[in-house]
Amino acid sequence: MWQQLIILLPILCLATIVNAEDPYKFFTWNITYGDIYPLGVRQQGILINGQFPGPDIDAVTNDNIIVNVYNNLPEPFLLSWSGVQQRKNSFEDGVYGTTCPIPPGKNFTYVMQMKDQIGSFYYFPSLAFHKAAGGFGGIRILSRPRIPVPFPEPDGDFTVLIGDWYKTNHNVLKSILDQGKMLTFPDGILINGRANNGAWFTMEPGKTYRLRISNVGLRNSLNFRIQGHVMKLVEVEGTHTVQTTISSLDVHVGQSYSVLVTADQPAQDYYIAVSTRFTDQVLTTTAVLHYSNSRKPVSGPPPPGPTTDIQWSLNQARSIRTNLTASGPRPNPQGSYHYGQITVSRTIRLANSPGIVNGKQRYAVNGVSFVQADTPLKLADYYNISGVFRVGSISDSPPRGRGIRLDTSVMGADYRTFVEIVFENPENITQSWHLDGYSFFVVGMDGGSWTPSSRKQYNLVDAISRCTTQVYPRSWTAIYVPLDNVGMWNLRTEYWARQYLGQQLYLRVYTPVRSFRDEYAIPHNALLCGRADGKRS
Repeated sequence: MWQQLIILLPILCLATIVNAEDPYKFFTWNITYGDIYPLGVRQQGILINGQFPGPDIDAVTNDNIIVNVYNNLPEPFLLSWSGVQQRKNSFEDGVYGTTCPIPPGKNFTYVMQMKDQIGSFYYFPSLAFHKAAGGFGGIRILSRPRIPVPFPEPDGDFTVLIGDWYKTNHNVLKSILDQGKMLTFPDGILINGRANNGAWFTMEPGKTYRLRISNVGLRNSLNFRIQGHVMKLVEVEGTHTVQTTISSLDVHVGQSYSVLVTADQPAQDYYIAVSTRFTDQVLTTTAVLHYSNSRKPVSGPPPPGPTTDIQWSLNQARSIRTNLTASGPRPNPQGSYHYGQITVSRTIRLANSPGIVNGKQRYAVNGVSFVQADTPLKLADYYNISGVFRVGSISDSPPRGRGIRLDTSVMGADYRTFVEIVFENPENITQSWHLDGYSFFVVGMDGGSWTPSSRKQYNLVDAISRCTTQVYPRSWTAIYVPLDNVGMWNLRTEYWARQYLGQQLYLRVYTPVRSFRDEYAIPHNALLCGRADGKRS
């Protein structure tokens, strides 16, 4: 007992620094391998407390979340928290550039605050190719009781995790990538870890439910729809939206949405259908929306969805806008931050590209294919360890040549600047980009090449604020980012094989003043590895 208290004291002290007035929620998670059968064949899955997918994290704005993770795998392990901004605390981000892996047989306690956040997010394993084995789950951050929400409280709240899936063991997939080869097309699609009507969602007639839909897959954009029902879009990755009624929704890999669904149809069972987008081979799977008084099973074919039509998806993306009058995590309206009136101090253009390096397939951003350093970049930065990385190892714009090189790409940026990032996709795939530590305003997207005159079509009034955005084939997407969160932040493609093979970088948001006002100190329980091993935390 005393030993447990001694271990927890530094963690609680740090949590007290975070905010002594906000509640704490404690979780203990055991990470193990176990047999799963998502596509009807036995596979080795990553379980959390015996569950696949893992348990939800239910939180309220500003809650302090304490997650003690015991790694019972035979290899190192990390969890990352997609969309959780880790304000002033990138040490807890859970990617290798910020956090030392948890060794086999050891544990690490994440101490996080859901500071000034609401919305729907998810967590996932970030090392190796663990994401292809499970270990993911939903995160819900509710508004505080006195903060108004722009829709009546739903009668229920469901996490809906969708994603493409391979029958092949994740270690085999990793080995294929390590050999410089590409993966084949996935074998199927899962809804909450199940296929072919394996997942059920029970609703009472006449009642309204919130579905928090996250694409936790590895590569494909997916379309989500419910037979005989419409959906009302209400939230995107922490931002209340202008409420629009839709019959289907494109959810690109890594993205999260909230919709409201009312059980207002005749009492029976209905298909929930999910299918791939922009693919020659269309994968489809189904779940069941079950009315509690239903005596009729699902019947007929699942509802069809869009397949390769990019313009339809682009139009839907442009229609998703911020509800300016709704409160966010604070009582002031979301529209009170007039991002369109702020002067942009810097434009960063990022282009994705494939290439061959040393006879192996690699993927790059602005001609640089990322390779991991021997020490987490945040620790090297904190302890002033030289030679681990170089700020400026990746440029602000694409190179003229098509070749790519290997490097630990880190881009420097000044704290409290306001930047424009343009994602340029010259390839025939749909990209999806995520930035840890931030939400950004998606001000524009279109086909063709971006030029300065493209700014004329930017939405400078009610663009959606989110943390993951798509870029359509041979297209561009522009975002505005207020850099108000000091730290080392991963900017990556969510196309996971490409991310593994180098299509990522780190954004070092820097201030020369070391102060608790701007950034917390390294956690007392931080794991130290590489050249930081033996340092004092």
